[in-house]
Amino acid sequence: MPKEWLLLFLRVMKAYNYKFHHLKKKGTILVAPLHWGLGHATRCIPIIKKLLEHGFQVLLGSDGAALTLLRKEFPNLPYIELPAYNITYPKKGEFFKLKLFLKLPDIKRAMAQEKKMVQRLVDEGSIQGLVSDNRLGVRSKKIPSIFITHQINVLSGNTSYFSSRMHQKIIKKYDACWVPDVEGSPNLSGKLGHSNRVDFPVTYIGPLSRMHAEDREKKYDVLVVLSGPEPQRTLLEVKMLETFEKSDKKVLMVRGVVEEEAHAYQKGSITIVNFLQSKALETAINESTLVVSRSGYTTIMDLAAMEKDAYFVPTPGQFEQKYLAKQLKEKGIVPSCSQEKFTIEKLNEIPLYKGLKDFRHQTDFKKLFALFERE
Repeated sequence: MPKEWLLLFLRVMKAYNYKFHHLKKKGTILVAPLHWGLGHATRCIPIIKKLLEHGFQVLLGSDGAALTLLRKEFPNLPYIELPAYNITYPKKGEFFKLKLFLKLPDIKRAMAQEKKMVQRLVDEGSIQGLVSDNRLGVRSKKIPSIFITHQINVLSGNTSYFSSRMHQKIIKKYDACWVPDVEGSPNLSGKLGHSNRVDFPVTYIGPLSRMHAEDREKKYDVLVVLSGPEPQRTLLEVKMLETFEKSDKKVLMVRGVVEEEAHAYQKGSITIVNFLQSKALETAINESTLVVSRSGYTTIMDLAAMEKDAYFVPTPGQFEQKYLAKQLKEKGIVPSCSQEKFTIEKLNEIPLYKGLKDFRHQTDFKKLFALFERE
């Protein structure tokens, strides 16, 4: 064979192999958010979409309403039901830490069970990587394992040092820690997601949100978005109904109760729906003048993505939400108050704050996902 032909043949084969390599079916990634309200599940939605866009297969893993939500968002994706942590709030927030402490044996059992389930999936070759959003037992030494959290430091009152160290010890066992926030200042998570004292690498991937701002005609004066574990979700629902049912404001209330079918009904000037999927919720936010909600981190990221005027009512007893609301208020970004002090007049404070603006960030997902393509 002439030398020129041989060189041409080798170039063609090299191009073919390159093309074949890039057309190869990528691995399956288990995406497993914690079921503690809906925030962990909803912020995984953009991660799942980007994994699919980059050619990966995705296996959903969670429990309860979080899993139901993900299945509704991605009806064609396979899923597994993971053990429930069954974390609930007491009616009086000051007892939350004690109740969580008493729950620790159950949580540890759930972690051990989910770890066994993950190991079985790995041994069967069903997954080639995993993304755990605060599910502490979802990890493996045999495949790339990512931990998503906005809480490098876990605030728990006078035990914050110990809860933070325990959490960091767990995070260190993963191959990477992704924090959905910007690295510099101003940022959304404050000292929760930023620390100079950790001995593992942290990657700031920018705020995660499934939402996009659109210029729409306003249909509602106020959008009330409820979320979080019971019974505090219900207690806030009752509070909001009492607050708005006698007002002349046009209100849409999203109860945050995920069921098989969406239901809506009217109570005075309040339109009440049990839940909205991502696109419908995005439309509702765009069609509302302002939003009243918990100060959960995922909610904050969604509203920041849409640069929406908001008022926050943190969950009683949850140090994280109280801290987030307090730091955003002190920075002059978003007003807030405790649940028992909320009144309709509090909404008049919103124009005095600069709002959730200037937190946009371009995430290099190809670079992030490179970990899943290592040999």
